[in-house]
Amino acid sequence: MKRGALIVFEGCDRAGKSTQCRKLVKALETKGRTAELIRFPDRTTLTGKTIDAYLEKKIELQDNAIHLLFSANRWELVPYMQKQLSQGKTLVVDRYSYSGVAFTAAKQGIDLCWCKQPEVGLPKPDLVFFLDIRAGDAENRANFGEERYESALFQSKVKDIFYQLKDSSWKVLDGSQGIEDIHHLVLPIAEDTIDGDLPNPMDKLWS
Repeated sequence: MKRGALIVFEGCDRAGKSTQCRKLVKALETKGRTAELIRFPDRTTLTGKTIDAYLEKKIELQDNAIHLLFSANRWELVPYMQKQLSQGKTLVVDRYSYSGVAFTAAKQGIDLCWCKQPEVGLPKPDLVFFLDIRAGDAENRANFGEERYESALFQSKVKDIFYQLKDSSWKVLDGSQGIEDIHHLVLPIAEDTIDGDLPNPMDKLWS
């Protein structure tokens, strides 16, 4: 059986990732393809509950420690992800290792190479959509500022690091476009990837 594709959406906060993930999964299912949405961090697991409290500013954690928790949260789901992909299901992922690395490396005094190390060996995405949005546009979107890291200055630093992580699997899209406009760009690219020659076994991230 041909494996499913691992498709990731990345971008700064309030870029529209979650909306596009939901629309892509629904469109694929409508066309008879099997697909599932996965979100990171997964706030339902043991590590996820701690991360949730941290993001909502209910607890404080040392920067290196929270970075490792974010990474552990992704590793927790690897067996499940691999099983679904091997059965031909496409996984559409709302944030992945690139976010984990970019948000930590944007903090003062934390090395980019150190940030990448806990992510080495995770399944490598077949396709990454990066929704690029100006900080001023993000600030005007609903609920901006409610969670940790949602400030224009910090988001600008995060965006710079995202571009340092960009590779040939990335498709950069203008996140300021309308929701349907972005979706109409995303869907054919995603279908081409799903129908393409996917490496099996999967490549490993940053290995």
